[in-house]
Amino acid sequence: MSTASSQPRTVARVIPALNTSDGAGVRLRRSLGSGESTRLDPFLMLDEFSSVNPGDYIAGFPSHPHRGFETVTYILDGHMRHEDHLGNQGDLKSGGVQWMTAGRGIIHSEMPQQEEGRMRGFQLWINLPAKEKMKPAGYKDILPEEIPVKILNDGVSIKVIAGSLDYDSEITQGPIAGLTTDPLYLDVQLPAGASVTIPISRGHNSMAYLFEGTLGIADHATMFPTHSGMVLTDGDHATFVAGVSAARFLLLAGRPLNEPIVQYGPFVMNTVAEIEQAIMDYQAGRLTSV
Repeated sequence: MSTASSQPRTVARVIPALNTSDGAGVRLRRSLGSGESTRLDPFLMLDEFSSVNPGDYIAGFPSHPHRGFETVTYILDGHMRHEDHLGNQGDLKSGGVQWMTAGRGIIHSEMPQQEEGRMRGFQLWINLPAKEKMKPAGYKDILPEEIPVKILNDGVSIKVIAGSLDYDSEITQGPIAGLTTDPLYLDVQLPAGASVTIPISRGHNSMAYLFEGTLGIADHATMFPTHSGMVLTDGDHATFVAGVSAARFLLLAGRPLNEPIVQYGPFVMNTVAEIEQAIMDYQAGRLTSV
């Protein structure tokens, strides 16, 4: 792509992933969402889970509620099953994605379907605008073969999960598009020492989350370590370069909603009153039907 008249993005701040647990004791690393100051509108939370020890993931995420946002689960290795109150059931296997809209309310579970081996992947929470927070719940299973991959001549690989990648005047469209937040979700792999420049819509917030290797951004003066989330400044594009070993990272970008956020665990609304209503609806058994 040509960058002669555009503005490069640089690193505004770094959010290291913190070790924590969620669900029934699943061990994970949390970057976005580790505190209120670590959100990046419209993104609320990003968790990375990765272990070959069944004790770190076998208990899974038993039945629990959500309201007011979307969850995106991306499995790199392993097998999990989704079930919800709508009667949906989906198997999420290596390379697959589940895009779930909680909307006005969903009660679901995500449970491992393996007793040994590696379980690795991510869950991303994306906020919904106020006008969409109470829309009907739904979800979409995206098979690995439905996710396009752009392969460049120097061995760079870019998987387009959501949004579109405009590279050398050729557009690669991911399976998720048309959302208010206009999310871009890429899985980028760089051979050792390789670089790539990726266009990002100006005005959209963006972050790169590195989960393999080391990575330089913009002037490459600093090589960021694994499990770092690099929030980027505004601009039209960002240039990434791998260190002495191959690098792999998620690139996230989205249109900010610029709305107030009030979160109580699995509920994300705009006011305290709406949170209190969500809690009452859940306790009364009407979370999904109001």
